[in-house]
Amino acid sequence: MARVVVDVMLKSEILDPQGEAVLGALPRLGVTEVASVRIGKRVEIEFDENAQNVEEQSRVIADQLLANPVIESFAISIEAA
Repeated sequence: MARVVVDVMLKSEILDPQGEAVLGALPRLGVTEVASVRIGKRVEIEFDENAQNVEEQSRVIADQLLANPVIESFAISIEAA
């Protein structure tokens, strides 16, 4: 069985309002040395034991379903079970 982790993040040139909100809240927690915060999403996919072309299928899923290529980028990592 293969487990795939897809991390989707806004591209660096896209404003991240959630990240800005977290950054603004940090001083209230006494944390003042953080320069920036970016918020993304993590998706975990488990393939069947007999799955073929796991990396290729994962790339299709991420590119066509999980990420908006106009404003987001993604990274895929494959973990063997």
